[in-house]
Amino acid sequence: MTAEFSLAVHALVYLLRKGTVVSSGELAENICTNPARVRKVMAKLHRAGLVDSFRGKGSGYQTRPDSAGLPLDRVLSALKEEPVTVNWRSGSIDKKCLLASGMGEIMDGLCANMNTACRRQLEAVTIRDVNERIFSGKRA
Repeated sequence: MTAEFSLAVHALVYLLRKGTVVSSGELAENICTNPARVRKVMAKLHRAGLVDSFRGKGSGYQTRPDSAGLPLDRVLSALKEEPVTVNWRSGSIDKKCLLASGMGEIMDGLCANMNTACRRQLEAVTIRDVNERIFSGKRA
C-alpha cells in the first residue's frame, strides 16, 4: 500500500465534511502535500466513479451522494493497489535446492493471504467511519 491510499482517504473525508466543490489546492493544503500529487490521486478516484470532478471556473472535486458509505477497499481498488506487495523474491524456481526453489511460492501465498485479510478489514471500514473516529475523539 502506498501513500496514495492515505491521501485518497484524507481527501474523501475532507470532501465529505465540506459538502461542496473543493480545489486541489485546498485539498493539498489540508493533506500537507502539493496540488499536482492531489490531482493525480483524485483523477484515479474520478475514473473509478468515487468523486465528481469539475473543470473551469470553480474547478475541483466533490463527493458523490453515497460517498459516506464508501468502503475503504473500493478506494484501494480505485488506486489499483494491493495492501501488501513484494518487489523482490528470494531464490529461483530453477534451483535444485528445495529452499531456493520453493521460498518464492510460499512468500507469494503469504502475501495473497495477507491481502485477502487486509481487504476484508478495509471492506468493514467506510469513509463515514474514518470521519467519525477523527471527530469523536476515538482515533485508535
